Amino acid sequence: MAAPKRRTSKMKQRSRLASYAWKAPILGKCKKCNAAVPGHTACVHCGTYINRKGVEIIVKLVD
Repeated sequence: MAAPKRRTSKMKQRSRLASYAWKAPILGKCKKCNAAVPGHTACVHCGTYINRKGVEIIVKLVD
C-alpha cells in the first residue's frame, strides 16, 4: 500500500483547504422584474423562469 514519502507542508495543506471556504452565491437578474435571482431558479417575486410564467405566486397572510 502506498504511503506518503514526506509530510505535507503547512502551505500546501492550507492552500488546498482554502478552496473549501464559503463563497457568496452569484445572483443574476430577473428579466421581467429585475430582482436578484440565483441561476436555474424561478423568480420569487414574479414567478417567471426563462421568460415564461413558471410558478403561480400565492401570498398567504398569517394573522
